[in-house]
Amino acid sequence: MRRGIALLVACAALLAATVPTAWAQEPVRVVYHFVDGLEQASRGLEYIRNHLEADPKAQIVVVTHAAGVDFLMKGAKTSRGNEYRQAIEDLELQGVKFRVCEITLRERGLQRDRFVPEAQFVPSGVAEIARLQRREGHAYIKP
Repeated sequence: MRRGIALLVACAALLAATVPTAWAQEPVRVVYHFVDGLEQASRGLEYIRNHLEADPKAQIVVVTHAAGVDFLMKGAKTSRGNEYRQAIEDLELQGVKFRVCEITLRERGLQRDRFVPEAQFVPSGVAEIARLQRREGHAYIKP
């Protein structure tokens, strides 16, 4: 019995020493979920800038659907009248990916050419979030 406990303690110590080191070496993967429109997009983009300031190696994907796609449309502006385009370009240069739900496009009658070039299109926003979480290990954040 004592040998079994000693073995468990030794294994736990080994895991405690190696797992955090392995995790620390892998970049954090995060999916940011935008669904609520321009105000959420402004807040979310700020969160992403802060996130990358603290962890420049983070791998971030922004998945949008419903009103969340609006900030990715050409000419979209913040409440202060600034176009979102510059923030999108800056974040893309830091590796952030922007994905737009094609179901939203169909439901709202929107065409792909109305979106900034940084926008990538996926069949379903919610299915993309599930895929990123389950298959690629992304953490989920909804600003």
